[in-house]
Amino acid sequence: MENSTISAPATPEFAGQNHSQTHHHLEPDHHHHHAALPSTSILLIVIPIFIVILLLAIFLLIVMLRKLQNYKSHGSIKSGSTISNNDCMFSARSSINISSSPDVRSRCLYGSSGNKMAASKCRGVQVFTYKELEMATNKFSAANVIGNGGYGVVYRGILSDGTVAAIKVLHRQGKQGERAFRLEVDLLSQLHSPYLVELLGYCADQHHRLLIFEYMPTGTLQQLLHSSANPQFSRTLNWGMRLRIALDCGRALEYLHEYTTPSVIHRDFKCSNILLNQNFRAKVSDFGLAKIGSDKMNGLISTRVLGTTGYLAPEYASTGKLTTKSDVYSYGVVLLELLTGRVPIDTKRPPGEHVLVSWALPRLTNREKVMEMVDPALQGQYSKKDLIQVAAIAAMCVQTEADYRPLMTDVVQSLIPLVKNLSSNCSSGSFRSVSPRKSSHLTAQVKNFKVGHMLP
Repeated sequence: MENSTISAPATPEFAGQNHSQTHHHLEPDHHHHHAALPSTSILLIVIPIFIVILLLAIFLLIVMLRKLQNYKSHGSIKSGSTISNNDCMFSARSSINISSSPDVRSRCLYGSSGNKMAASKCRGVQVFTYKELEMATNKFSAANVIGNGGYGVVYRGILSDGTVAAIKVLHRQGKQGERAFRLEVDLLSQLHSPYLVELLGYCADQHHRLLIFEYMPTGTLQQLLHSSANPQFSRTLNWGMRLRIALDCGRALEYLHEYTTPSVIHRDFKCSNILLNQNFRAKVSDFGLAKIGSDKMNGLISTRVLGTTGYLAPEYASTGKLTTKSDVYSYGVVLLELLTGRVPIDTKRPPGEHVLVSWALPRLTNREKVMEMVDPALQGQYSKKDLIQVAAIAAMCVQTEADYRPLMTDVVQSLIPLVKNLSSNCSSGSFRSVSPRKSSHLTAQVKNFKVGHMLP
C-alpha cells in the first residue's frame, strides 16, 4: 500500500503554462493569414487597371493610325494630269480635296512670326513675309499699282530672286474674306493648267493677307476691250486675237469642269478676271468665289448668290442653284462681249439695249442682224462664216434653260478648227471663207436651236 502511486491533477499553474504555449504556437499562423490578404487585394486592383490602360493605348494607337491613313489619302494631290500642247490637252484628271486644308494643320498660313520667318514653301507654293513683299513693291508704292477693285489693290513687284510678280493685297474683311483667301490658296496650289494664272506664293503675317501671282503684262481683257480712256486698245484686239482668247478661256473652264475631281465652278468668270500675257494669250484668275461641285450626277449645289451682275446665270441668280452650266452662261456673256465690244450692263444705251444678253439673243439667229452686232473696232476684218459659227456657240451658252447649254468640252472642240483655219488664213494674208470642222455634238445642239440655217 505504501508503494502505490497516486496521479494528482495538474495544477492551475501548469495548465496556464500549457494554454500559453498553445496560444503562442497558434499566433504565427494568425499573423501569416493577415500578411497574405493585402498582397492579393493589391493584385486584384492593379491587374484590371493595367488591362484598362493597355486597351486605351491600343485604341489610341488605332485612332492615330487611321488619322495618318486619312491624311495620306486625302491630304495629298493625286494629280496625274499631264498637259500637252495638242488640241486635246488633258490626258488625266486632277483630284483635289478642299475640305482638308493643309494650312491650319501644318500652320503654313498662320505659323509665321512676323518678319523673322524666312521664305519657305508649303505644298509647292512659296510663303512670303510682309517685309519681303514691302521690299518687292518699294513699300507698296502707288507707282507700282496695276489694278484696283473691291477685292483690294494689285501691285507690280520684283521678288528677291528677280521674278516679276503681281502682288494682290486683299481688303476683304471678316469670315467671308478669310474664307476666300484660304480657298484661293488651296485651289491654286493644287490646280495646274497653262490657262490658269499661276499662284507663286502668299503672305499671312498677322492680319495681312496677300497673294502673289505670275505677272501678266498686257493686263485684263476688261481693260483692252472696254477701256474708254484708251479706245485704241479695242482696235488692238483683232478677230484672230479674240478667237484665241475665247479658246484659251474655254480651255480654262474645260479643265475646271471636266479634268478635276470633283469639278470646280469658278462662279465669277468675267472679263476683268481674264488676264493676258505679252502674246495676248489668256489665263483665268481670281478664285476667291470658286465653289467645289457636287459628286452627284447633275452636279447641283445650293449656295448663296455671289458674283457679278450681268454674268450670273438666271437659275443661279433666282434660286441659288449652282452647276458648271452657270459658268457656261458667264462664258457666253464674255463671248458676246468679244463679238460686240459691249459691256453686259449699259444703262447709257437706248431702251431695250441695256442688258447685253437680252438684246443679243434674238439677233444671234438672224444672219443680217449678227453682222450688225459686230464690234465696229474690228472694221469688218473677220470671216463671216466664223462669225456665224461663234454667234451660234454664244447663243447656246446664254440659253435661259441650263440643260440647253453645251459642255465646255463641246465649246472648245468647236472653236479649235476656227482658230486653226484662221491661223492658216493669216499666214496667207487673207480672211478666206473656209468651212470649219465642227464638233458634231454641239452642231446637233445648234440645229435643235434652229440656227442651223445660218450655216451655209
